[in-house]
Amino acid sequence: QARGKVSEIINGAIVHYRDDLDLQNLIDFGQKEFSCCGGVSYKDWSQNMYFNCTAANPSRERCSVPFSCCLRDADEAVINTMCGQGMQAMSYLEASAFIYTNGCIDKLVNWIHSNLFLLGGIALGLAVPQLVGILLAQILINQIRDQIKLQLYNQQHRADPWY
Repeated sequence: QARGKVSEIINGAIVHYRDDLDLQNLIDFGQKEFSCCGGVSYKDWSQNMYFNCTAANPSRERCSVPFSCCLRDADEAVINTMCGQGMQAMSYLEASAFIYTNGCIDKLVNWIHSNLFLLGGIALGLAVPQLVGILLAQILINQIRDQIKLQLYNQQHRADPWY
């Protein structure tokens, strides 16, 4: 199930890569961090309309991959943002000299599995304050109901005999 959900999220993100700058930065960060490219492989970038490798695509980025897929040289001071140009047209072996050819889905699923306790702790840490808020709200509701009942009782049974 985790693999299916991660696949769905990554493939959706690839399709909308150029639509949202925050999403683009998140994908670039993930690909750099996990040393991967695309969903299953670097060829998944053909799902994006800008990187699509069909002859009908007029984009300058046709058959390319984002720069975050590129292998980095330690001595390289400035990132070449066009380093992924034409990589989808190359074979897996040829492209592996320039870019990460393995997909991000397996790497992300493995990271999730290896950090389940951390993710569970974060989820629990977010859930506990929510549950405390619900409990306190319920206590407040009960106190308000008790006050309303007390006022109604006092109105019906006046305690002052001289009234």
